[in-house]
Order: sequence, then C-alpha cells, then structure tokens
Amino acid sequence: MIVRPQQHWLRLILVWHGSVLPKIYSRLFLNFLLSIAVIIMLPWYTSLGIRLTVAPFSILGVAIAIFLGFRNNACYSRYVEARLLWGQLMIASRSLFREVKNTLPDDPALGEFVRLQIAFAHCLRMTLRRQPQADQLAAYLSADNLRVAMDSSSPANRILLIMGEWLAVRRREGQLSDMLFHSLNIRLNDMSIVLAGCERIANTPVPFAYTLILHRTVYLFCIMLPFALVSDLHYMTPFVSVLISYTFISLDTLAEELEEPFGTENNDLPLDAICNAIEIDLLQMNDEPVIPTRKLPDKYYQLT
Repeated sequence: MIVRPQQHWLRLILVWHGSVLPKIYSRLFLNFLLSIAVIIMLPWYTSLGIRLTVAPFSILGVAIAIFLGFRNNACYSRYVEARLLWGQLMIASRSLFREVKNTLPDDPALGEFVRLQIAFAHCLRMTLRRQPQADQLAAYLSADNLRVAMDSSSPANRILLIMGEWLAVRRREGQLSDMLFHSLNIRLNDMSIVLAGCERIANTPVPFAYTLILHRTVYLFCIMLPFALVSDLHYMTPFVSVLISYTFISLDTLAEELEEPFGTENNDLPLDAICNAIEIDLLQMNDEPVIPTRKLPDKYYQLT
C-alpha cells in the first residue's frame, strides 16, 4: 500500500513511485513509436483510399470507459472487503485475548495463547501470498504444534483448532464456565469467518473471460487510435495517442492489482504491517518485555 502525505497538486502530477507508470511505460513507449510510424506512412496510407475517422473511436471509447469502470468497481470491492476482513481479524484478536486475560489473569500459559493468535495472523498472511510458512511460524509455535499445523491442508484453520483446544482444557479443569467458554468460542468463530472470507477472495478471481475481452479491446483500441488521429493531428498524434492510451491502460493495470488484494504490488493490502500491528497489540496486552518495532512506509512511501 502507498501511504503518502498530502502533496501539492503539481508534485502529485509528477509522482512516479506508487503509480502504475513503472509497469506500463514500455507499452506507452511502443504506442509512441507506432504513432511516429503512422505519421511516416501517412502518404502511403492515404493513397490506399482508406481513412479512419475519430467518430467510431469516440463511441468505442465511451463503451470501454464504462466497462473499465465496472471492472474497477468489482476489483475495488474485493479490495475493500479484504481490508474489512483484516480489520475484523484485528478486532477479534484483541477482544479474544482481552477476555482470556481478564478471565485467566494468573494462567502461566497466557504467553502461549498470545503466540497462537500471532501465529494465526502470520499464517493467514503467508497462505494468502503463497509464501513458505514453517520458518516464520517456528518463532511462535511449539515443535509439536508446528508439525501438526504444517501437516494440515489448511495450517491457519489448524491453529484455530489448537486455540480452541487450549480453551477447552481450561474448561475441563473448571477455570472457564460454559458461558465464558461459549463467549470465547464466538471470537474464534469470528476469526474462522475471516479465514473463510479471505480464502474466498483469494480463490475466486474475477471471471477470466470478462477480464480478457476488456483487455483485448483496450489494446486494440490503443493500437488503432493513431490511424484515426493522424489525418487531423499530424505531428501531435503521438502525444495525444499516448495520453489517451495512458488513461485506458493505467485503469486496466490498476484493476489487475486490485483484483488480488493480498499480493505485494504497490496498491495491495499491507499485510505485513497489519500482522505487525496485531503482534504489537497482543504482546503489549500481555505485558511482554520485548515488543517488535512498528513497521513504517519506506522512502518510496510503500507499506508492505
């Protein structure tokens, strides 16, 4: 995620880091070269008696803009839902441990439960990003719990089960009443809902055919556009063509980033920072002596 302070409008126009320009500048450069080639070929082009006008491109441009808006809305909805789910996880984690600590203030194994919660957040993050998990989780789980979690097809779900077993042991020992156990189990169910919601977003992309037809239409439009502009604009064709192409291609590229909100692109969710915030909050709630440093944006305002 890009976290920038408020800037002057002129500086904002010239921003490079955080925009989609680093990903699409080569495509815009090709469009610029194509426009120059069209200008050079203009005499041969007109001798064939073929003339493209701007009229059909105006109609097609409106249609593409509408469909790009629909697709960007759909992808942004996925992004917003993903952020709400991770916010719900932060709330559930704090509430769960607060209730456990208030109910079992003298339990010597509170630190173990805290680390189970932290392990769940990191495990979910790495599962969504398809990253290796064993080394990271080894810092929070015991050897037996780590082995059990890694042998499961859903390690995060297995960690939730281990947390439920931790509470069930206290219930059987009489430290938790049935009512308190039910209340804590609701918090675990909230975390399970977050897990299922994130898996649904990660495993159900925007329909490929819908993305493909829009992608093809955008690039065909940008390729043919210089042929329609050259008769009227002549030497201004490359600049106008690149400007229009930038608008359509950047929106298409931004939708690709937002479609996968759990990735590591500039405009994806900062899952590392969210997990770091959850870890700091839980450790402070347990009065741990060692607290990790809070993650901040780098020099390019990128928060991972």
